[in-house]
Amino acid sequence: MTTETPAPRTLKILLASPRGFCAGVDRAIQIVEKTIEKYDAPVFVRHEIVHNRRVVERLEGMGAIFVDELDDCPDDRPVVFSAHGVPKSVPAEARKRNLNFLDAKEIILIGHAGHPEVVGTMGQLPDGAITLIESVADAEGYAPKDPANLAYCTQTTLSLDDTAQIIAVLQRRFPEIAAPYKEDICYATTNRQEAVKAIAPQCDLVLVLGAPNSSNSVRLVEVARRNGAKNAQLVESAADVDWSWFEGVSTLGVSAGASAPEDLVETLIDAVRTKFAVELKSVETTRENVTFRLPRALLPAE
Repeated sequence: MTTETPAPRTLKILLASPRGFCAGVDRAIQIVEKTIEKYDAPVFVRHEIVHNRRVVERLEGMGAIFVDELDDCPDDRPVVFSAHGVPKSVPAEARKRNLNFLDAKEIILIGHAGHPEVVGTMGQLPDGAITLIESVADAEGYAPKDPANLAYCTQTTLSLDDTAQIIAVLQRRFPEIAAPYKEDICYATTNRQEAVKAIAPQCDLVLVLGAPNSSNSVRLVEVARRNGAKNAQLVESAADVDWSWFEGVSTLGVSAGASAPEDLVETLIDAVRTKFAVELKSVETTRENVTFRLPRALLPAE
């Protein structure tokens, strides 16, 4: 007499969308890739280009060398600054040494100093990564490191009237400045949090893919817990999952921080499928189409 293997337990997965890479992270990675393509390996990168070990290791395999300071870079090779921004002293030192450098992102935030949104947004990144512009006068006096490598975003509680004049000045002075699809605060962080809010009340467990030093990933876990998820955990990959978390779980939520590539999500779902009969449902709260231009030095010659 043969004993039948019991059918695997059914598990519903709610896949938050948007999730994963934002336009800024995608652009930063492209900058390293295209710098290697244009100048050949090795290309030096000051600090991790994004907070994701998988991405960093892939770029290392292509010929990127990640260093802590400019002192670790030779004078004859290109240097890329991380997507998190650098203090003004770093590009100043690079210019002093005549280094060929590319900065992955320079961001302007239009808003009011001291407003909770502005404090919260600027606090997510190192000092110097975002420049606050409060007025037309600020916009007229702003001196970027690279006028061809700018993007702006706005405080969410400002009206179009509040920002129109400032944006007009920035666009007049810096015609190549990248604009968001809509004027909002850190669109990727907001969108990913809203997507997690939408699924959290229905979830027994939410897994967020992201690095522990990724602020926006850690925030997603907190958002899930605050908005009704019975449990929420941050994992860097499927290998970090503790399957004891799944005891009594009938609905799993999945999201990913802005530095986490989509293949990590796919691998996690595949791992869950080895243990459960999965019913997968995507929950989309908004659709993103924001893009940022690459630095002029990496664009094809016209």
